[in-house]
Amino acid sequence: MTLRFGTDGVRGVADTELTDELVEALGRAAARVLPADRFLIGRDTRVSGPRIEAALARGFAAEGVGVDLLGVAPTPAVAWLSAADDQPAAMISASHNPAPDNGVKLFAAGGRKLSDEVEERLEAELDALLHADGAPGPAGTVAKASTSQPAHDRVQRWCEAVTASLEGRRLDGLSLVIDCANGAASEVAGPVLRGLGAEVEVLQDAPDGTNINAACGSTHPESLQARVLERSADVGLAFDGDADRVLAVDATGRLVSGDHLIGLCAIDRHERDRLPDDTVVVTVMTNLGFRLGMAERGITVVDTQVGDRYVLEALEEGGWSLGGEQSGHIIFRDLATTGDGLLTGVQVLDVMVRSGRSLAELADATMTQLPQVLHNVRVARRDPALVERLATDIEVISAELGDHGRVLVRPSGTEPVVRVMVEAPTAEQADDAALRLVDAIHRLAG
Repeated sequence: MTLRFGTDGVRGVADTELTDELVEALGRAAARVLPADRFLIGRDTRVSGPRIEAALARGFAAEGVGVDLLGVAPTPAVAWLSAADDQPAAMISASHNPAPDNGVKLFAAGGRKLSDEVEERLEAELDALLHADGAPGPAGTVAKASTSQPAHDRVQRWCEAVTASLEGRRLDGLSLVIDCANGAASEVAGPVLRGLGAEVEVLQDAPDGTNINAACGSTHPESLQARVLERSADVGLAFDGDADRVLAVDATGRLVSGDHLIGLCAIDRHERDRLPDDTVVVTVMTNLGFRLGMAERGITVVDTQVGDRYVLEALEEGGWSLGGEQSGHIIFRDLATTGDGLLTGVQVLDVMVRSGRSLAELADATMTQLPQVLHNVRVARRDPALVERLATDIEVISAELGDHGRVLVRPSGTEPVVRVMVEAPTAEQADDAALRLVDAIHRLAG
């Protein structure tokens, strides 16, 4: 097996796909394509993290590149430090995936995820390394951090930056429950929010290497929803394993999607004249209701393909400041270079405090979500041409829905799956249309 970059870095089963040989070669390839004296490495709480960290560090060392090991740290902390210190970085994580999986996300100096072009160069270099014989390069150094700036202090700088994003404002009086997914947010989210004055109960903050994302976090918010109701808390925040995304729970126990969070922040910035060109960037997966809600406010919506790196590219090209994904990857470009669950949570809570409105009130005023049905259809192999062969079926259903719904069919960037999304005025209409497309995929894929 060789490693291939998907929507967000490379991923695989830690011990069978993401082998030491592959990871070490990836480190060597990254050192060649992203030349630097030292790389910064962080990881989430998976049991495979230290092993993969060691293999990646050996790869860098073989090319004469030193590393600074942060240990367990959120992805947004790694990206922020990469930007602040102008240092390329790697994050070892499989995000919201279960514990047996792991992966590597790479950041160029400046904290930005790699472009498609750079990823293609990395893949070519990686293939060459895996199929070539020869001695490794000169040994580099592996250090947990420079003596002037220990790992904990470096992560603390990111925590301070998140706090500073409120420009001196506080969250006094808010009652919160947060779910850290037994992941990278476990040691940092609670202290930051308490430091801002909120009353905080923390759930799922005892990682053991195997319980990351296990029936918890942003992909499984049910226990958080129940606890918010039990405590009569104002808000719940659910992070994923590497803390680069967040979903919220309002005081009624209702899940508040990334679409709603982006929308209420966009409206707030628009009203304060802090939304450049009155424009927000989202992906094609964002609900049609979001687009309609923004249009009512005079806010322009720009679409990108799925992946927060594409959102960032659009933000930078347009000179805009806010964008994100339905999943809760949200980028405040004036404050960060990647999705940041803790920063997003703090920004949303700040809107609540300044407006004097509950999260439910803000979310309801932002948009009316159309019923959305999503099917992940597994196929025998990845076949980009399959979607083209579905064109007639898609056109027929799109015509039936007209301006009151939409259809999106796209191949997964990471696995042999075709994703079918349908939005319609009713759940029944959406489900019927989606199942017809699922049947068509099975027919065409054989």
